[in-house]
Amino acid sequence: MRPTLPILPWLLLLGSCSSPPKPPTVDESTRRPANTTQAIELQSCRAELQHTRILASEAGRTAGAAAATAARLHERQQVLAALVAAAAPPPSLKVPANAVFMVRFEYGSALLDVPQGVADALLPAARSAPLIVLRGRTDGTADSPGENRIARQRAAAMRDYLVAAGVNPGRIRETFQPSGDHAADNGTAAGRRFNRRVEVEVYQALPVTATDAAPATP
Repeated sequence: MRPTLPILPWLLLLGSCSSPPKPPTVDESTRRPANTTQAIELQSCRAELQHTRILASEAGRTAGAAAATAARLHERQQVLAALVAAAAPPPSLKVPANAVFMVRFEYGSALLDVPQGVADALLPAARSAPLIVLRGRTDGTADSPGENRIARQRAAAMRDYLVAAGVNPGRIRETFQPSGDHAADNGTAAGRRFNRRVEVEVYQALPVTATDAAPATP
């Protein structure tokens, strides 16, 4: 006769194998959905902060490049200024610029009245100039004997004034134009007063003709 084994332990063992262990529990009260307002704002803030950092880095590099470019430009300007200064003639060889002075007249008059400010600039320049050209003008609209006479008399009055002030008469050339070549609107009183004038062209450097400027052919 076979020995009988106790049945109860076997039943308990089978029961424990049929029921798997329970998974760990999670406290649902601490869980937060990923799409909450706070989470979205946090992600947006992080992205904006990263974008700001990138912009700041780019701005720093751009500012550095601009400063380097400005420094190079300043150095080149200094080099150019030195070259220009080296190529410039000494002060003793510099020729003053040519100038044009205007002296105006009353209607129908050749009576000369040179303003003091014009005289102070004109006379020293004219005394040292190798050439002075006088151009008598009127506010006439057509050539006539009267307009011709006034234009010529105005140029002559200016010549006499310069000669009396010590200008060499051999350096003075006179010309006149009775009508046209107006410098202002001849349809207004102010424009006509401006057009009644003598132009005094003071040449510190003599004009060069096309023949003089052309190179000699071999």
